[in-house]
Formats: sequence, structure tokens, C-alpha cells
Amino acid sequence: MVTGAAQGIGYEVAKRLGLEGASVVIADAAETATAEAVQSLQDLGITVLGAIGDLSTPAGAAAAMRRAQDAYGAMDVLVNNVGGTIWAKPFWHYQADEIRAEIDRSLWPTLWCSHAAIEYLRQGDGGAIVNLGSNAASGGVYRIPYAACKGAVVALTESLAIELACLNIRVNCVSPGGTTAPARKTPRESRPYTDQEMEWWMQLAKLVHSEEILGNLATLEEQAAIITFLASAEASHVTGEVVETGRRGIRLAEVLGFVP
Repeated sequence: MVTGAAQGIGYEVAKRLGLEGASVVIADAAETATAEAVQSLQDLGITVLGAIGDLSTPAGAAAAMRRAQDAYGAMDVLVNNVGGTIWAKPFWHYQADEIRAEIDRSLWPTLWCSHAAIEYLRQGDGGAIVNLGSNAASGGVYRIPYAACKGAVVALTESLAIELACLNIRVNCVSPGGTTAPARKTPRESRPYTDQEMEWWMQLAKLVHSEEILGNLATLEEQAAIITFLASAEASHVTGEVVETGRRGIRLAEVLGFVP
């Protein structure tokens, strides 16, 4: 089960898992984009189906997990990929409804899907939950509500890993930084951005491009590779870990003007 997999990192994870032999369920709220993703994966010979619903609700999350169980008779992996900041602006410029929308998008789906999946993951020999965090969880300026959500995802990962160890269910987290991706098929925002909001987005982009310690953005495929590893039996003794795939740092050559 890969949530938010109609595009972006989620789609690449679903493809990578499928190419390695998994039967996949794509859970997403975007019906058209999900249908396109399912067809694209089927064209690659992957066994895949879609589950359309609102994962920010208990009922929507439970229905998606049940779809996987009913279709394949078992569930071994949950990748909680749904999330992503909707607005980029200083915290004091957020409206109350915008803060709620950020939490609905980037926290509730991970909580509800994890809660609903445990029933099925524990029925077999165990399994794996891989959460998508963000390097915004520490120092994520211009996206404070999103940063708070991803900080909660890290806390969920580290605590749930302890509770589920006795059920042989591993819980890990990948925290990406900036990642190259094509234009979104479905917009995150419910209204057009104002000119000021577009300016804040450009300021955020400048910050993100300057803070990556490796100096370049990751690809979707690079993110998917780490997520797939943590979901696999090759990581059978790894749990409660947060893997930074977008670590911040000072690039010495840029600050000093030379390589020391």
C-alpha cells in the first residue's frame, strides 16, 4: 500500500516495489490521476489497483487498507507518502483555516493509515511501515504548520516502532529534502496563489536550493530506492530509524570560496 502514489515520490515507490515483485495498491484522492498511474504501472507488467478516498479521515483510511486486504488477502507494507506543504509564507501570515488544511494533509493521513493498517499487518508474519517525513521538521522556515506535522511523523515513527516490535512490524521514516519532480497533476492549493504568496514561494525555493549539503536536489528514483529498501526484508533488522535524504549543512567551498 502506497498512499499519495498517483504522482511524484509515491508513484516512483509504487513502480519500484512493483518491479521488484510486489502487488501494489495506490491510495489517492485524485481519481483521474490514480487511474492514469494504475494504467502506467500495468503497462509495465505490475499487479496494481487503485483505492480512491480521503485518507485524512478514519473512514477513508480504513477503507483503503481494507481494499488492499480484500484484493490480495494480505498486507505486508504500508508507505505513508501523502503530504506536502500547501502554502509557503511566514507563520504569522497563515490563516487559521490554512493551518488546519496543512495538518489535514500532512499529519492525519499518516496517523489514520498507520492505525488502520496494523490490523492487517499483524495477521501475517509482520511487515513494515515507512513514513515520509521531511527535513523541514527541523528548521523548515516558511512552512511552519507543515514542519510541525513532519516533526509529529518523526515522533510517531520512533514511538510506534517500539510498540509494534513485538508484532514484528518495523516502522521507519525517510526525511527528504528538495526533490526534482515534474509539475503536479493535481494542485495542492484550493485557490490561486496571490502575487505575494508567489513571491514567498520563490523565496522558499531559493532557501531550499542553498541549504542542501550535497549541493543538488535528489531525484524521485533516489528517494524511492531508500524507501523500498526500508520496506524490504533486506532491512529486517532496521526499525525506529529516520533516514535523512536531504540533510542541511554548510557547503565549505561556497562559504570560503575554495576547497580547504
